[in-house]
Amino acid sequence: MKRISFGLLALTLASLVFARPYRAQIGSDENRILTLESAWSAAEQRKDMKVLDELLSNNLVYVEYDGTFMTKAEYLTSRQKASLQPAQVTNESTTVHMYGNSAVVTGVYREKGTSGGKSYEHRGRFTDTWVSEAGVWRCVASQSTLITH
Repeated sequence: MKRISFGLLALTLASLVFARPYRAQIGSDENRILTLESAWSAAEQRKDMKVLDELLSNNLVYVEYDGTFMTKAEYLTSRQKASLQPAQVTNESTTVHMYGNSAVVTGVYREKGTSGGKSYEHRGRFTDTWVSEAGVWRCVASQSTLITH
């Protein structure tokens, strides 16, 4: 009986030791993705196309809050327009859901600025899907919906 108890204790301890690096990796990836989300917001605000290009997959599928569908090239072009002047782009209530080498991020964004000389303020929910390829995380899909209340 003592041998069985000792064996079970040893298996439990071994599973905890081997599971710890996996959990640390998950936490590390979650933090990395949250950092990338923040970098995306900052790059949009600064109109930093180089950073946006690096964050987004070449196969990006982007659905704007008004239902407009865009490829990566169309999205980048839309953010370069001189008439669009974002003054503030921030995320809140952001959560990362890990699925192996993929992650789904949900949250709320706020954006203020001017477009075509008119002030705008948007608050909406977003869902971003990230995939790690060879250790590099890139967003492959993004969708946002305005919150009207």
